[in-house]
Amino acid sequence: MSGLSINNISMRFDLPNGSSVQALKNVSLDLRPGELMSVLGPSGCGKTTLLNIVAGFLAPTEGQIELNGQRVTGPSAERGMVFQQGALFEWMSVRENVGFGPRMKGADKVETRKKVDDLLDIVGLGDFKEKAVYELSGGMQQRVALARCLANDPDVILMDEPLGALDALTREKMQSLVLKLWKETGKTIILITHSVEEALLLGERLLVMAPRPGRIHREYRLPFADLGVGQDLREVKKHPDYARTREEILSMIWDMEEEIMGRSEEAQ
Repeated sequence: MSGLSINNISMRFDLPNGSSVQALKNVSLDLRPGELMSVLGPSGCGKTTLLNIVAGFLAPTEGQIELNGQRVTGPSAERGMVFQQGALFEWMSVRENVGFGPRMKGADKVETRKKVDDLLDIVGLGDFKEKAVYELSGGMQQRVALARCLANDPDVILMDEPLGALDALTREKMQSLVLKLWKETGKTIILITHSVEEALLLGERLLVMAPRPGRIHREYRLPFADLGVGQDLREVKKHPDYARTREEILSMIWDMEEEIMGRSEEAQ
């Protein structure tokens, strides 16, 4: 079977005091190759836990992940991760960072150099190939992280709040870049975010998760990601359905946060 299948995933963390936390409960969904899905929800709903299970960093308590019919049992180059902070090698140049994965796999040096240079041109860093990463701004470092992920040619790209630390203008430019790369590469992308606006703009599928235990609360299929490819995202926000959907999801998450706060007060 082609694509990513999340089959009845549950995750329980056992604590030293003998108690436990049920982070996820019975989460199931399928993604076809090339789909772009954003995941949204209040703090503690298990978004990052789910992403780490898909990445192979965590083994679920129950259920399994399959990619192209093969069970996920650990990290693999088929699933690339982009973190909130670039997690780059500061002692290496931009070009060396992006080419790290292919070098570790023993890829041809000439082909790797061409591939890396092409990717850096795509993400707008063609003039910064020999710079050290500490010389770059936060937005530029995230561009390097995206290029490094793409250099490994993964089937699935996993993004954990990759734009959360950026200023508003840089974040909007990076959102446009994510959409551009999605369309040009045809990669399957799962993006975790706390921003409702970002989730709307970067998710042809948008998953709203509910907490305690983390589970799928509602799924949307939206036109905004397709509309945003090659277009000013501020124009996309003028779409008649954008504001309505944004307010609906904000109210949904606000109600969840109120419920969480109520539970916390009762427990005190």
